Amino acid sequence: MKPIRLLTAVSTLTLCLLAGSGTAGAAGASGARDCTRPGVLFCENFDRLPVGGASSLDWGIDTRNGTLTVERRAAGRGGKVLHVRTVDNGRAFLRVDDLAVPPGGFYGRMRLRVDAFPTAPDWAHFTLVEATGSGSAEVVRPLGGQYVPTVDRSLWGIGADGGPTGDWTAWTESAPAVADTWQCVEWRLDAATNTVTTWIGDDVTLTAGEGAHGGNQVPFVLPAVDTVKIGWQLYQGGTTPAGFDLWIDDIALSARRLGC
Repeated sequence: MKPIRLLTAVSTLTLCLLAGSGTAGAAGASGARDCTRPGVLFCENFDRLPVGGASSLDWGIDTRNGTLTVERRAAGRGGKVLHVRTVDNGRAFLRVDDLAVPPGGFYGRMRLRVDAFPTAPDWAHFTLVEATGSGSAEVVRPLGGQYVPTVDRSLWGIGADGGPTGDWTAWTESAPAVADTWQCVEWRLDAATNTVTTWIGDDVTLTAGEGAHGGNQVPFVLPAVDTVKIGWQLYQGGTTPAGFDLWIDDIALSARRLGC
């Protein structure tokens, strides 16, 4: 795993930052409304699912040393969330297959809270969203990051693996991964320009493109995406903490941007 600095700047966006658990409780209603909007390819807010081990006919599960559990929100806030739990370098993903993504690509949106990010080993690499498909071997990771020992913290970054550009994570010091707070995250995979854009909260934008990414100096070509995985994976063993917990809600994939 190569530590690579992100090649783009940070800019201000008009997105809503869901800071604190109280805001997350208010987001459920808008998340449910998003499921009926034009252009939606997939939508899940977990409210219709029973509490306990996660299961749905609308999506699959990919786990190793990890679990997915549907839980109620904090008392008095209503609704349900997906609790993702992994041990060490395990993984636990909700997997959406057979997506009918239009030629121009798609947008994604979710709300999340990560209990704690890794502080060991050095350069520990984690992924929360992964997209694959035909036409390119690139495994595209619009949301992930690394623990960077030179700044002693985890940083968000776009990444990829498995394709000609190699294994890379383009983190930036301007995008610290903040634990224990609800945030809204959006991303876009633009197949027309081979560009990935990720928005975190209301003031961070990450981008990677065909000629400006963090890997081998060859073009970064997006696949025709038909599968998206959402959850958590960490790739190195001997982690601190020994396990990872995060909570996810209001997942939506759409041909149009939905916003927060």
